[in-house]
Amino acid sequence: MAEKKRIVSGMRPTGALHLGNYHGALLNWISMQDNHECFFFIADWHALTSNYEDPKNIPDFNRQMIVDWLSAGLSPEKSTLFVQSHIKEHAELYLILSMITPTPWLERNPTYKDQIDQLNTKDLSTFGFLGYPVLQAADIIIYKAQGVPVGIDQCAHIEITREIARRFNYLYGHVFPEPETILTEMAKILGTDRRKMSKSYDNAIYLSDSPEAITATALKMITDPQRARKSDPGNPDICNVFEFHKLYSPKERVANVREDCRAAKIGCVDCKKMMAANLVAALAPIREKNQYYRAHPKEVDDILAAGRETAGRVATQTMAEVRAAIHL
Repeated sequence: MAEKKRIVSGMRPTGALHLGNYHGALLNWISMQDNHECFFFIADWHALTSNYEDPKNIPDFNRQMIVDWLSAGLSPEKSTLFVQSHIKEHAELYLILSMITPTPWLERNPTYKDQIDQLNTKDLSTFGFLGYPVLQAADIIIYKAQGVPVGIDQCAHIEITREIARRFNYLYGHVFPEPETILTEMAKILGTDRRKMSKSYDNAIYLSDSPEAITATALKMITDPQRARKSDPGNPDICNVFEFHKLYSPKERVANVREDCRAAKIGCVDCKKMMAANLVAALAPIREKNQYYRAHPKEVDDILAAGRETAGRVATQTMAEVRAAIHL
């Protein structure tokens, strides 16, 4: 039997997870559990890179994230689930890697300036924000990951990790494999206002939302912007509600909605209500598990403790090799 490829990935805790997180990363993680050795971590130190002024919510966000992960289908029997800051070796390796990482590598990071522009209400002129790719590299290579699942927009991050691992190996001898980029397909899903689904835009549908909240949010969704009246033919190909139908409605319903929209046989409000009903039904198992784990905090604590033990054991071994390599 072939040895499973080890993969590592993390997610910053910023609150409850929404459908963008679910389709953008979580579903792919869930699908990899059976065929890979998976390490998934809550990147709470990474949350400090942009939220260092107000970190008080991070512990609650950590809890929300692990509950959402478990509810969606990540399994502690199949994957190692843990909190980044519980494994102090991440910080030690981050420090060592920062000594050998050229500053221009960080300054050319394509998302660095983009993030500064997008988050222009925050002071991000910090070493931590500039150097977060080094911390990200430490998060990955400390587990000697062979692959990292990402979308195409994150490939540059993994390339920096590969460069840092390569430089360490060149200077001190081979310790780290260079992780491969595992490109994952992501379903097209936007927020209610047709922008990227985001908490900061207040345009998200959350995995833990009640049926009433899901329906209320769905009814606010922007549809075909060129369709002013119910009697006007619509274009489902540019309608965000139709994208949700394709994900959550039966195929027959999707075909009917497409035809009825083009023929002006269905109005946008009725279309939204149908989609919302199917979305509520699809998320019901996740919502039920969410309620279960919120009612059983000790079980969640035990899962994180087990993940901490497994991740810590691997990280400790790696750091012993690193210290020997650099003669410390």
